[in-house]
Amino acid sequence: MLRTRHSAVIYYDVTKMAEARQKSGLTRVSSRLREELGDAVREVIWAKESFVFADKPARKVEFQKQDWLLTVELFSAAERPGFAVWMERRECRTAAMFYDAIPLRFPHVTWPQSVQRHPGHMKMLADFDRVFAISRASQADLTGFWSWQGVMPRAQVALIEFGADFDGSPRVTASPSTKTNARPQLLCVGIVEPRKNQGFLLEACEALWRDGLDFELHLVGRVNPHFGKPLEKRFKQTQQRESRFHFHAVASDATLRKLYREARAVCLPTQAEGCGLPLLEALWHGVPCVASDLPVLREIADAGGCLMATVDDLADWQIKLRAVLTDAAQCARLQTEAMTRALPRWADTAAALLTVLN
Repeated sequence: MLRTRHSAVIYYDVTKMAEARQKSGLTRVSSRLREELGDAVREVIWAKESFVFADKPARKVEFQKQDWLLTVELFSAAERPGFAVWMERRECRTAAMFYDAIPLRFPHVTWPQSVQRHPGHMKMLADFDRVFAISRASQADLTGFWSWQGVMPRAQVALIEFGADFDGSPRVTASPSTKTNARPQLLCVGIVEPRKNQGFLLEACEALWRDGLDFELHLVGRVNPHFGKPLEKRFKQTQQRESRFHFHAVASDATLRKLYREARAVCLPTQAEGCGLPLLEALWHGVPCVASDLPVLREIADAGGCLMATVDDLADWQIKLRAVLTDAAQCARLQTEAMTRALPRWADTAAALLTVLN
């Protein structure tokens, strides 16, 4: 990347992504956005008291005032010693992404480290030049937190839409002519933990099985090592006695694409989300969704392809699941909406960021 006299360089923070071993939601966001930003950015890593280039050998970045440091990572000043001092020096302009306030709203089911880190992280964001919130709900949480804390933000906050094309595969715009599964299938994708509510979904499905409905439920997601073990044990026990239940702690992109292709509907029984990325990804695959009736999910769902069910209401979830499993006309309508409605792409996300940062 050549610099002209007045050109700005955008430096992209990959400190955590470079070391990530798990495909968490945050690392997927970081990697997909990085792919779409292409040659418009340079990768950098925080190293003790400064940023260095990610390529080897590591060299300290010499920022110019007109440059940008863009980070989509989640961290506190304590996790990056010296970062607060770097921010005070104002070597360049700074931009960050804000996901959600879930650690503050659900501390009892959030990693203790995240609960401890999050207030400081949210305060630190006020000192950036630009902050991109991933939904109207997350934007309200962030600005509300600043007001509550008496923080006078330097940051200008704007909305940014995530892309639905999570794995780069083409969008599904036509119903598969045939499906190999004999039974209709429900699919739920997400890290296994209490907030995601997979145990509640299993309870709803078990009630429908007892009522005589014949379908399969597939749960896909790595297990939260702090909160997910009891759920993992329950899922493994259920698999032993119920052949129509399938738990996939690990699934390749190819396996996940096949599950989407075979699914009658994707279920999102979550109690809280930052934007509802699994909802977008299901719609990209042309699959109708049954989702918790949360304001943040309404931001996506109201454009079509989704049935909303009351959070933690077992009776309402059974009604909505029964509908997608037995009402062919309604399911076809939802599928058509899913395949034809407008959906954002990660290329759009990258273009929106570059519009602001160039």
